[in-house]
Amino acid sequence: MDELREVVTEVRDLAAARERRDLTSRLDATIRRLDEPGVRVLIVGEFKQGKSMLVNALINAPVCPVDDDVATSVPTVVRHGTAPTATLVYADLRDESLMDVAPTLRRQDIPIDQLERHVAERGNPGNIDSLVCAEVALPRDLLESGLVLVDTPGVGGIGSAHAAGTIAELPMADAVFLVSDAGQEYSEPEIEFLRQATKLCPNVACVLTKTDIYPQWRRIAELDRVHLTAAGVKAPLMPVSSTLRLQALQTGDRELNEESGFPVLVKCVQRDVIGSAELLARHSLAHDVSYAVGHLTMSMQTELTMLRDPAHNEELLGRLELARASADALKRGSARWQTTLNDGMTDLYSDIEYDLRDRTRVLIRDAEEIIDESDPAQVEEQFDEWFQQRLAEAVADNFVWAHERSEWLAGQVAQHFGEHGARLPELYTADTARVLDPVPPMPGVERDLTSFGGKVLIGMRGSYGGVLMFGLLTGLAGLALVNPLSVGAGLLLGKRAYNEDRTMKLKKRRADLKIAVRRQIDEVILHVLKQSKDRLRQVQRLLRDHFLELADELSRSLGDSIKAAQSAIKTGVEDRERRIGEIETTRAQLEGLRQQAQQLRDRPAASAELTAASAG
Repeated sequence: MDELREVVTEVRDLAAARERRDLTSRLDATIRRLDEPGVRVLIVGEFKQGKSMLVNALINAPVCPVDDDVATSVPTVVRHGTAPTATLVYADLRDESLMDVAPTLRRQDIPIDQLERHVAERGNPGNIDSLVCAEVALPRDLLESGLVLVDTPGVGGIGSAHAAGTIAELPMADAVFLVSDAGQEYSEPEIEFLRQATKLCPNVACVLTKTDIYPQWRRIAELDRVHLTAAGVKAPLMPVSSTLRLQALQTGDRELNEESGFPVLVKCVQRDVIGSAELLARHSLAHDVSYAVGHLTMSMQTELTMLRDPAHNEELLGRLELARASADALKRGSARWQTTLNDGMTDLYSDIEYDLRDRTRVLIRDAEEIIDESDPAQVEEQFDEWFQQRLAEAVADNFVWAHERSEWLAGQVAQHFGEHGARLPELYTADTARVLDPVPPMPGVERDLTSFGGKVLIGMRGSYGGVLMFGLLTGLAGLALVNPLSVGAGLLLGKRAYNEDRTMKLKKRRADLKIAVRRQIDEVILHVLKQSKDRLRQVQRLLRDHFLELADELSRSLGDSIKAAQSAIKTGVEDRERRIGEIETTRAQLEGLRQQAQQLRDRPAASAELTAASAG
């Protein structure tokens, strides 16, 4: 990467010498990416599955709180540093209604031993301190290559209503590790999350924890692999024991470390995560070098052709003028790619809204079937958990589909640029992390609080008419008003009145819950569609600016080519050979830098050369 940085810097200097500020800006951004390496790995999973302990065991430091009664409520970001430090990051957004305004981040350094009080549910329940995350820096060899571990909150689990925040982070992650303990096989929410994650993140792996506690972990691991295969999820499953790993690191026991399963996990991190990210970064940087060299040599090749073949100068100049006119047309609002982008976004708005409404309509139908088959007062807690989980899945699926459609649309627009289309921008949509925050909780079901005396009165009201009616009828036979027949009839009618009252209240509870479900769905649709449209507008602006920049760079290169051609026409015979030599030298230099970048791109990743000892 250091050699590639030298190549990029040299190409950048050559672009600056030719006053190509557009190319120097692009290469400056490339150099900044080199100077800020980072391989982001999200550690996700349900509540109390061993995520925090897994992070501690990976880096051999107790930075994430671990306790039977403690859950992580705030993401903890662990990266490399020369000394152990801890920083709390707050979001300062004074007007929360301004959802399009990015909050200002405020940082506060704290002693690292006080971290648990801020990131754990016990010290910060429900994140009442409004922390965005906590950042920890540690001097660890595993982190030195740019690895960044993110311990995500376990409160609520990946199937909770706020799981959209985790889904929103997936496109920005280089890898995702789903952590699940060996106590039971994968649940439906975990499989659903993996299915979504594989569509948004290049590397997804599964970690089976607590193998030291559950003797049947091999059977659970086999069942999990069956579930992964059935769901079409291609992700490795690695059983580990964080307890054995920490014990092995303390005692220096290599056999115990092997038994913990962590050497396989560390090797996966180094080879599949860090190695793949490094390879992708080198491909991206080599592409930027090749792109800049292509634009810089365009005018040189034109001038060289004009100098060597003056007889066809006018013909070549005419072709260049036509090419520049075509490039200038790409910058106009009526360009075909602009039409494709605008029409595609209009269709996407409609499709995303239809998709969300269709998913929620199915959810309403399923919810009403469950309500009709049960008493809401008795299954309120289970129903609310099921409903919120299904609602979160619907929102997450809608987000994943919108992301996939956005990338497809970007590819469609890029086709209008033909061979000039550079790599597509990364479509990040992190603004969806708060998508369900404005949605109020669904109101609870009104319970039947009728006392025993009230129930007796209900029965008596029903029995009164029965006693009176049958008493009068039996009175014709000479019996008293109150007799065994009238009393029996009164009891039967009283019981019927009580049952009818109970049935009416049950129907009312069911009707009230159905209304509450529909209102909750309406609230979700309102807020999610607002967030979706905001996100898609950001995508549209990003693609528009990206392709306008490409069109401007192409027009600028063709303009330089025309200037070079006009300069070649004016060059005298005695200066032609000297000028040809200068151009050949500079072009050979640029071509050499391009080839050097390609060779560095194809070199095996450094992480692949790590020894087995470092993996342990």
